[in-house]
Amino acid sequence: MKLAIMQPYFFPYIGYFSLIKRSDMFILFDTPQFIRHGWIERNRILKPNGEPLYIKIPLKKHSREAKINELVVNNSEKWKEKILAQIIPYKKKAPFYREVIILLKEIFEFESDSIVEINHYSLKKVCEYLNIATPIKIWSKMNIDIEHVNAPDEWALNICNALHADTYYNPIGGKSFFDTSKYEKLGINIEFQQMIPVAYKHLSEDFIPFLSIIDVLMFNTVADINKMLGSYELV
Repeated sequence: MKLAIMQPYFFPYIGYFSLIKRSDMFILFDTPQFIRHGWIERNRILKPNGEPLYIKIPLKKHSREAKINELVVNNSEKWKEKILAQIIPYKKKAPFYREVIILLKEIFEFESDSIVEINHYSLKKVCEYLNIATPIKIWSKMNIDIEHVNAPDEWALNICNALHADTYYNPIGGKSFFDTSKYEKLGINIEFQQMIPVAYKHLSEDFIPFLSIIDVLMFNTVADINKMLGSYELV
């Protein structure tokens, strides 16, 4: 079994979906401590002038030590309406604006105050749109016992071992954290994926790669996006 494990990101960049598509199972690792200024509750689209703009889910106050799955969404703020309003500038130039708005409105019908559940649902719906059938699981709900973890790179190692995965995929950005010899000893092939950006015409005259998948969906067919998902190299 081919496995990939990532924290539950909010409408993440295309490389995240490439990992999902390549995997036989994708796990949302929701038990680490939440780190601010990451991608759990926010991501980037573009302003009409082509500059990056953050879309965001507001969170209620939490302790500095809070885990990702302990975060509570502040639904008293009209964040869904705000995001839909932030996306309106795409209407004039994005050929698939209507399809994406329908998708987003369907996603936003899901009611929860859990950032993990909201991200889980949105990831599944985007994957359905892209015809990606990989099952996406939430780690804290899997009830799987693993060996004691002694180092950060052993979470993925021990999860792979418990699930009898023979291959583990990880983004290239985390390569320095892994001791690949640990994986080799257990017969687990570990591969680091580096996306090769595929430029497309969007709101910026100069192409800006790795924006939220929302930007990609706005300007590309499902077939073209699936080609982009295969644009990577293994390091």
